[in-house]
Amino acid sequence: MTGSDDRYILISADTHAGGSHAQYREYLDPKYRDDFDAWRGKYKNPFKDLKETDLRIRNWDTERRNHDQEADGVVAEVIFPNTVPPFFPNFVLFAQPPKPEEYEHRLAGIRAHNRWMKDFVAEQPDRRAGIGQIFLNNTEDALEDVRWCYENGLRGGVLVGSIPPTTDWIKPLYHPDHDPVWALCAELGVPVNSHSGTGGPVYQQAPAMPLVHFLEISFYSQRPFIYLVLGGVFERHPNLKFVMTEMGCAWIPPTLKQLDSFLDNMRSNKVGEMRFEGETVPPRSATEYFHQNCYVGASQPTPADIAACLDEVGPDRFMWGSDYPHEEGTYPFTTETLRQTMSHLDRDTTQQLLAGTAAELYGFDLAKLQPLADKIGPRVADIAQPLDSLPEGANQALQRSYEQLTNA
Repeated sequence: MTGSDDRYILISADTHAGGSHAQYREYLDPKYRDDFDAWRGKYKNPFKDLKETDLRIRNWDTERRNHDQEADGVVAEVIFPNTVPPFFPNFVLFAQPPKPEEYEHRLAGIRAHNRWMKDFVAEQPDRRAGIGQIFLNNTEDALEDVRWCYENGLRGGVLVGSIPPTTDWIKPLYHPDHDPVWALCAELGVPVNSHSGTGGPVYQQAPAMPLVHFLEISFYSQRPFIYLVLGGVFERHPNLKFVMTEMGCAWIPPTLKQLDSFLDNMRSNKVGEMRFEGETVPPRSATEYFHQNCYVGASQPTPADIAACLDEVGPDRFMWGSDYPHEEGTYPFTTETLRQTMSHLDRDTTQQLLAGTAAELYGFDLAKLQPLADKIGPRVADIAQPLDSLPEGANQALQRSYEQLTNA
């Protein structure tokens, strides 16, 4: 892969952006604007990073965003949503799927976001791969939105949230009713992205609820992969590209081992009185399906994630992510976190994790990114030096990886 003599090309496979409410209003279908004005007048924003002006403008202000990204060595990014689209009850990733009575307005809201994202990406098309949003409430609408994203330059693909167990008005991801969506994405080469934070149930209010919620985020975030394996989706759609972002990857090797054993037992009817016949059990292993269909966007990867990448996931399936502009992300200590987690890797492997896989999956042209990387990318010699102490003001991501190595 092409690279400079002294710097890496750095693509973040996980960043977030979105429009302000004033911007979204302009992208909203005009027939919904009066309803939007009424909704906006009652909406109270609970999120710090969307309240404070200096923080929230990072979602849509290109000058500020580029300043931060370039200071951190990042030349390109895959962009997930971040702000609150019209008619959403809260943050886009934590919001429950729309109920039937909410669907029309919520659909108008994500379509406004997709139109905004199209123009945001068009400001710097070589450096940005935008991800569109779809809902699975209605198959025909979902197919229309997949086509729109594909035809309008959102080469990041589409975001599909995990369906919470309390959402009984939408079929779970293992249900064959969603096959037309998977088939179209496979046909067009549109990546299907999942992201941590989606899929949790509606929790009953109690003092322990926030703790339970955050403990279970990882469980519900991992369910889409398991459901697509067990539902035979990867068997029926071998060309589907499925991405799991901001959920690490240290969990993948033990999960694949467990699923492989489970599926083998199911095929052999080694489960007591249970018997499975016909096409109930997919014919191949979960490990085979993972390497056929899946990619990992490992945001703020820990040493355990890197070890899992080398052991089972594979550099050709792994993408580094900064999670900008979230506080738990690597900014502004990206070089330090890379020194902490990748100093022991050879150059080619490191470059594959930092840009190679993302470029291949999301269609970045590395030759076009190289001149900027030659100026701002992290130095190869710097990344090769292990971090021996935490810098002043070290953020969450750096502290977490440092503590993991120190306690190993």
